[in-house]
Amino acid sequence: MLVKAATLYYLEGKSQAEVAEEIGVSRSNVSRVLADARKNGIVDIRINDPFGRARDLESQLVARYGLRECRVAPSTGSDNQLSRVGALGAQWLLDNLPREGGVALSWGSSVQAVVDEIPDDASHENIEVLPLVGGLSIVDSARDGNVLVRLLATKLGAQHRRLYAPAVVESRESREAFLGESSITGVLDASRRAKIAIVGVGNVGRGASGAIIESMKLSRSEQAEFTASGAVGDCCTRFFDRNGKTVESTVNDRVIAIDLEELGKIPTVVGIAAGAHKMEGTHAALTGGLFDVLVVDSDLALSLLN
Repeated sequence: MLVKAATLYYLEGKSQAEVAEEIGVSRSNVSRVLADARKNGIVDIRINDPFGRARDLESQLVARYGLRECRVAPSTGSDNQLSRVGALGAQWLLDNLPREGGVALSWGSSVQAVVDEIPDDASHENIEVLPLVGGLSIVDSARDGNVLVRLLATKLGAQHRRLYAPAVVESRESREAFLGESSITGVLDASRRAKIAIVGVGNVGRGASGAIIESMKLSRSEQAEFTASGAVGDCCTRFFDRNGKTVESTVNDRVIAIDLEELGKIPTVVGIAAGAHKMEGTHAALTGGLFDVLVVDSDLALSLLN
């Protein structure tokens, strides 16, 4: 009776009086019957908030950049834009979690915003959360890739691995020494086989991107070489030019992370960013086809479209 009442009312659009007549109860009892249908899990009500996403901008970005999917959080002028973008990113991830396999993370405030919005649900023991980049002591520890990997795995009840190496070293020799350890290359190999990658994007010379270059302790000639390379953005501590292509520079010899070509082989790469100031790096990444899915706020979306 509950199934029939719910079908008549919610799917066929009949009035409560019509439902009462068809199932043989009084009209006053129909609301109780419908409430029982919800209580017993026969009816699930889902609200799609039209103000929660700027769907027109999503469609335009998909068309402009050839994306598989896009989610845009409307800008409200408040200080919580990054958390709104993080919430959309978290919902996308929950909607697309594989039954098994790897989910890989880079680092930074954007990826942190996504992880922070994931609810506790320890039912994903067949998933493994993996780092795409070594540890970064130059950033707030909460944004470090290894920390975010462990936090997401804890929330999902998943397995995880840590990358016991720094993201940035001061010489090619140091990098080669780290990559000579099977415990490090094994984790990077597993990350390359991930099904989903959640990554942030930076602009050269701003914020953490500038701190990364500073931590490399480049010589004057090396700094001049990097400046002349045309780098405009970075992803997974890998720097790229306005076409989204890896720049030829000494900086590539001082990073312990998946490279951009390897990142592109992961089936689904999700780029997360908020704020119009991220336009240059995000545009270049999209031009180079680094992202399959994009999650941004409307300020950044409009900057990209303009």
